[in-house]
Amino acid sequence: MPAYDFDLFVVGGGSGGVRAARMAAQRGVRVALAEAAGTDGLGGTCVNVGCIPKKLYSYAAHYSEAFEESHGFGWEGAAPTLNWATLKARRKKEITRLNGIYLQLLTNTGVQVINGFATLVDANTVAVNGQTHSAQHILIATGGTPHVPNMHGRELVLTSNDMFDLDPFPARLLVVGGGYIACEFASIFNGLGSKVTQLYRGAQVLRGFDDEVRHFIAAEMVKAGVDLHLGASVRALERTAQGLEVKLEDGSMQVVDAVLYATGRVPNVQGLGLEAVGVVQGKEGAVVVNDDYQTNVPSIYALGDVTARIQLTPVALGEAMVLVDHLFGPQVGKAKRGMSYQFIPTAVFTHPNIGTGGYTEIEARKKFGNVTIFRSEFKALKHTLSGSTERTLMKLVVQDATDRVVGLHMVGPDAGEIVQGFAVAMKAGATKAVFDSTIGIHPTVAEEFVTMREPVGK
Repeated sequence: MPAYDFDLFVVGGGSGGVRAARMAAQRGVRVALAEAAGTDGLGGTCVNVGCIPKKLYSYAAHYSEAFEESHGFGWEGAAPTLNWATLKARRKKEITRLNGIYLQLLTNTGVQVINGFATLVDANTVAVNGQTHSAQHILIATGGTPHVPNMHGRELVLTSNDMFDLDPFPARLLVVGGGYIACEFASIFNGLGSKVTQLYRGAQVLRGFDDEVRHFIAAEMVKAGVDLHLGASVRALERTAQGLEVKLEDGSMQVVDAVLYATGRVPNVQGLGLEAVGVVQGKEGAVVVNDDYQTNVPSIYALGDVTARIQLTPVALGEAMVLVDHLFGPQVGKAKRGMSYQFIPTAVFTHPNIGTGGYTEIEARKKFGNVTIFRSEFKALKHTLSGSTERTLMKLVVQDATDRVVGLHMVGPDAGEIVQGFAVAMKAGATKAVFDSTIGIHPTVAEEFVTMREPVGK
């Protein structure tokens, strides 16, 4: 056996990389983790420029509608105004705290953290800051990065990474894209006070989500004030004295203060040296791995967004724990973990939120054949007094042959919080009969999932 400096060398300090490094070190093996200075920082996209700050800003954006709705419950007086600088400073302080926690978690378990950009030298060697480090196993966990297409004026656009520290606050914001990141930022900045226009070249936003959910949330976002244009795309951008002049493919023009391009993310593989080592890559550079997260180079592994499979933080965390069990065995007294990609729940923090798990109606019909749909749309109890016109959508997709609930979808306040609990039931194979026999908590929105009795279609 050759002598290596480390048993595991992790390239990337995002959620998946940190979890793998920490879990491996707890097994007593020698672990190093390299995170490049000037990148997102420990915790990766999620902690620094993704899930966490985005959710904090989503909370902030909800207050504008909450202040307005409070009048319906007897609260009087003018709503306060947003101090953008205060919000940014408070967010930054919290993210710095989380970065420190991630570092502490690593160092407390004995992980050697190396600040610098790592490049693969060969199948068992990594170079960082001019020094080489050998390892029995190398893990690529560098995540993804926003993609902006080539066009005239490309240098003038912002990506999701830039949105948290904008100065000044954009009074007029154009969001280009129709995925969950685009829809979330459109909702957030609309709530914070921007005049938001959203352009998407497709027929409807949120491709891949249940069709009813897509149409429903689009209508709710428009009601809330987002100026949504479908079948629209940008030809060029130019800076003028009036602001950013955005020329569209149909010949029309928009003048705004800032343009966010949220048109997808690509694996973060630039400069890693994957090609030189012979690691096979797929579309847009995604690292190709087998069921054990192993590349075609046996000593090199990859997980999380860099593999471009399911780009969700909890998925990367789950993959990291499975990989560590595979390489170094499970923790004492615990079974070896497995990873299933079925019935993964997720949320979209639009206003209102989306929560979803399992199959869309179209996917379910293709996979299972006959399915029955249960659907409910209503005004939540809160809005009987608030004056808001917001409505809630809840939907179940049930496989006829087994009565199993194979799809569960919601658009409404706290949808992610509600769907997370039901995701456990779906994972356990709960049937519609089990849902029907479960007593609801009244009065709640969530009880609707266990009180829907009449199907709306086969």
